[in-house]
Amino acid sequence: MGVDVMRPAFNFELKYRVTMLTREEWSRAPVVKGLVCFTVGSRMKEGNRARVYEKSVGRRLSISLGRYYTVFQAEIYAVLDCANEIQLHGRPEKHMNIRSDSQVALKALQPTRTSPLVQQCQKALNDVSTQHAMGLCWVP
Repeated sequence: MGVDVMRPAFNFELKYRVTMLTREEWSRAPVVKGLVCFTVGSRMKEGNRARVYEKSVGRRLSISLGRYYTVFQAEIYAVLDCANEIQLHGRPEKHMNIRSDSQVALKALQPTRTSPLVQQCQKALNDVSTQHAMGLCWVP
């Protein structure tokens, strides 16, 4: 297992959008076009997990990360998995949307000082954004 040691690095060239809506704004939000993925990181008795649900294709994925990963890392890993799946399968949809219940993970994916895992996720999201309108949104 690699180490997620923080070395100062900044990424200001993000091609995707991160949105934080309030509960009220979320309830009035318009219907989203394109592919929608929901992500969650969770701590379980046997270790942490990254979970992904792709609504339009009904794909569910649960990845066991072991007990040494944090819930934050599991959240980032779930977003990274969504981005990798979009690239791998060459999705035809113009709009790609990732929904997460982790404000901390989404804030880490904005232009900021980042860890290696977050940098890897930012790069994957930027790569997807060259062919798709990519948006991430917090689910309150």
